Amino acid sequence: MANQTLLKIEDVTMRFGGLIAVNKLSFDIKEKEIVGLIGPNGAGKTTVFNCITQFYKDYEGKILFKSTDGYTDLKEKKITEIIDQGIVRTFQNVELVKDLSVLDNVLIGAHNQFKSQIFSHILRTKKAKIEEETLRKKAMAVLEFMDIAHLKDLYVGVQPYGIQKKIEIARTLMSNPKLIILDEPAAGLNDSETDELEALIYKIKDKYNAAILLIEHDMGFVMNICERVCAINFGKFIAMDSPKKIQKHKEVQEAYLGKDDA
Repeated sequence: MANQTLLKIEDVTMRFGGLIAVNKLSFDIKEKEIVGLIGPNGAGKTTVFNCITQFYKDYEGKILFKSTDGYTDLKEKKITEIIDQGIVRTFQNVELVKDLSVLDNVLIGAHNQFKSQIFSHILRTKKAKIEEETLRKKAMAVLEFMDIAHLKDLYVGVQPYGIQKKIEIARTLMSNPKLIILDEPAAGLNDSETDELEALIYKIKDKYNAAILLIEHDMGFVMNICERVCAINFGKFIAMDSPKKIQKHKEVQEAYLGKDDA
């Protein structure tokens, strides 16, 4: 059976005063699909991410996410409840706690899975200890999967940028994601690190059965890894198709290169 639609964006418009950052945008993502969102600087890509994760709630239109009994309108959820739906994200600038260990940073990604009250953890009750140990084992499994378990006790702040990117992705895997949103994951990486990231994203998709939506300016990376690419400009939908067809699309070429006035 073909993968079902996981995320539906329907006629979403986001305004900032008189500026329309996203304009009646519609597209969808299927389960376990890798989708790229591309467009020139200022096209509205990050605004789309912020609408999906409910950082912005003043948008018009609907953003629907597949749940056990149909589709959930994400606007009905608080921003703190989005992770419980199975939606997680990384940021363009790595957002880690530099003075904590690699393991502790990954454990932060499981904050929504702690069921015991804070006083149970302060008092170190049996239930709290079992819960902590269970999540610690899960975090170690994620670090092993990411091939960075040997760094677990080291401070994040002293790690190379490429490793910090891995740690941030590892943190998303702690929350049992259905959709992982990556904001420029290859930015700042060298060629070998970018190749490694490409292989890693495929592994994540297969092991965790997660869909992946990414913004990335490295077009080679996007075209290599994505199954479909959605191109936007000035917040408007241009086209969504296979990487090969998107590369040949006249309006996409014009958005990046400008019109030929000859």
